[in-house]
Amino acid sequence: MGRAPRGIRNNNPGNIRHGADWKGLAEDQLDDDFCTFVDPQHGVRAMGRTLLTYERKHGINTVEGIVNRWAPPVENDTDSYVEHVAQRVGVDVDEVIRVADHLEDLVAVIIVHENGVNPYDPEVIMEGCQLARV
Repeated sequence: MGRAPRGIRNNNPGNIRHGADWKGLAEDQLDDDFCTFVDPQHGVRAMGRTLLTYERKHGINTVEGIVNRWAPPVENDTDSYVEHVAQRVGVDVDEVIRVADHLEDLVAVIIVHENGVNPYDPEVIMEGCQLARV
């Protein structure tokens, strides 16, 4: 079996970069670029908080807007990323959504896109998203 993707190894399946003082950060931050969390639930929590903040603070409430902010075109094939997320969430790319209503689905598909795999049970995603909502 090959080595797990960086985001999975770091319990940071959204590949969130250092910057914010997230709850659940591991004491030892061994990755120079990306946060390491104590468990996957806290990595998922950070993803969920970020997505909820996009809507609440910045008015970003479409898959196209979310993905363009999450994975800017300068670093990613954002168009295919947007299409993939919209298809998996079951909405049009420019359809206005309530992010909280789709949070688990958004997080799960972003994990797949960021890591090539989602190794987590749905309960892990649900627990992390619940932590993000409080």
